[in-house]
Amino acid sequence: MNKKNTAITVITLILAIVLIIAGIYDGGYNDVKNKAIRICYECIGIG
Repeated sequence: MNKKNTAITVITLILAIVLIIAGIYDGGYNDVKNKAIRICYECIGIG
């Protein structure tokens, strides 16, 4: 990899981490968890 690709990779990784942390603080974790639970219940026929 050249220096440009490495820099882009590092910037993308840092941005992803920042956005994940922002989503956790915003309460996005609970939304995703609740949707996943509903989908699982529908798959096994309970929901």
